[in-house]
Parts: sequence; C-alpha cells; structure tokens
Amino acid sequence: MTTYTRTSAENRVDPSFHHPAVLYTTEEDYLRVVGEFVRTEATGGRPVLVAVPGTRLRLLRETMGAGYEDVTFVDMRQAGRNPGRILSLLQGFADEHPDRHPCIVSEPIWLGRTAAEVREATRHEALTNLAFDGRPVTLLCLFDTALPEQVLAQAHRTHPVVADPDGYRHSPRYEDPHAVCRDCDVPLEEPADPLVLHFTEHDLAAVRDTAGNWARTAGLSSCRHTDWLLAVNEATGNSVRHGGGQGTLRLWRTADSVIAEVRDRGRLTDALVGRRRPDPLSPAGGRGVWMMHQLCDLVEMRTPPSGLIVRMHLALD
Repeated sequence: MTTYTRTSAENRVDPSFHHPAVLYTTEEDYLRVVGEFVRTEATGGRPVLVAVPGTRLRLLRETMGAGYEDVTFVDMRQAGRNPGRILSLLQGFADEHPDRHPCIVSEPIWLGRTAAEVREATRHEALTNLAFDGRPVTLLCLFDTALPEQVLAQAHRTHPVVADPDGYRHSPRYEDPHAVCRDCDVPLEEPADPLVLHFTEHDLAAVRDTAGNWARTAGLSSCRHTDWLLAVNEATGNSVRHGGGQGTLRLWRTADSVIAEVRDRGRLTDALVGRRRPDPLSPAGGRGVWMMHQLCDLVEMRTPPSGLIVRMHLALD
C-alpha cells in the first residue's frame, strides 16, 4: 500500500479540506497506511480521531502502542451504526480543534452492512464534502476491496482523491454531492400490513401511547423503549409543526427491527439538516431530525411530490 502524502490532485480540489478514499486489501496494508497516517499527524501536533469498526480499532491500538494521547479512538460499529449520525460525530470533533487542522480516519461501510445502510453511508460520504467545504480538515476514508463493486464505485463518486496500491490520484468519477444524494433516494419498499394511524396536533399523545404499546407487543426490548417513544414523538411533532399540521404514522416489524414511518406534506430544503448537533439557543431548527438520528439504528428520508417520508428503524435488542 502506498504511503499517505497530500498530492497536487488533492490540493487542486480544495486547498483546505482533504477527503481521500483509501482502498485496502489486506490487514497488513490497513495497519500500515492508517498507522502511518495517525503517527505522522499526531507527531506533527494535530488532533486525530480514529473512527473504525471495533475489530480494526483494537488492532490499530495494539499496533500503535502507547504515547498517542492526542488520538481519540471510537468504535464505528456503535457510534456509526446509523450512518446518519456519523457526520455529527466528525463535525463535533473538528469543532473542538478549529485552529489545529484536525485529522480524521473514518470507515463508515463494512462487510455486513445492509443495502439500506450502505445507501445512507454513501449519502453521508457525499454530504461530508458539503459540510467540510473550505474547512482545514483532513478526512481519510477507508474501503475494503472485498466490498461489492458497486460500493467501491460509489467511493470514487464521493471522494475527490482515491488511493490504491498504485498511489493517490484525482478521481475522474467524483460528482456533485447533491447528484449522489439524489441517486440514493431510491423508492422505499412497501410493508405488507402496517398499523396505520392518522394524526393532528390533538392526537399526538394518543399516537405516542399507541406506538409505545405496539412496540412492546412487537418485542422491542425495554432498554430501547424510551428511544422509540422519543423518536416517534419528534417525528410526529415535526409533522404538526412543519408538515401541514397533520400526518400519517405507519408501524410494522421485520425479523429483527421495529419500524416507524411518518408521512406528511413537509419538505426538506437543507440536505444537511440533522447532521450537526443543534445549538439549543438557535432558531434555525433541526433538533428533531438530529434526535431521530441519535436515537435510531437507521433513518431513511425521502421527498416525493406528495411531501416528506421519514422512516425510522430500531433493532429489537
């Protein structure tokens, strides 16, 4: 695997934000390229966040050893289980070190991710280019070459620079983030027999109680029940406030998850809404969507001509 150096191709894309994708094949390649990147940046006095799946995280920590107090390690399987909350994590870290050019290693897609999770992780990668545009941040994204070819093809679309054993080079397939996000908006599959609840402002409490009782019957664990109620409450409340004063809640269960979907006449005008921890004193909004991402294992949003669809998944255990 090639060593990490910022190339002229990277600098042409953006003089401040560097966002290369690194395609790796072997564990040795992985440890070498990530270890070298982290050591180089940390030794140079830059704060580093390493957010990768747990197994890789343990190997990296064992390989690097002690002496890297300015490196933060995060298990991406937990922190990024819902791809919609990864960007908030990365921006939060960058915000803590605004004057030190923070450096981040991120692996948001791994073998075993569902197709829906991969789509939302691809959306995350595209939105990263908007969220960090012009900011002095380096974000190194890792992709296992054992991933399906279509996933690796998307990495070329969402990263201005791509690295493989032949070196770092400009990606000719890099595309406008908005175009990538539109391609992620595939139609959602229809459930077989959902429970359907129509609501207005006066029905919110009753709808929340019904959703809570339904989730218990469906087998949702007690430790996730509060997350479920809060997510449903935020989604239905947003419909009343921003979606025309009313909406429809649909509930159903799969083999391993409970799903709540809210439809209303609202629209999303900001692709980054809910992707950053909101300022509680700001009138800009976004708190409800941010909370849904933090509470749920997957959030899918679509904007058909009829309005807005928000679909929230919680694992049963």
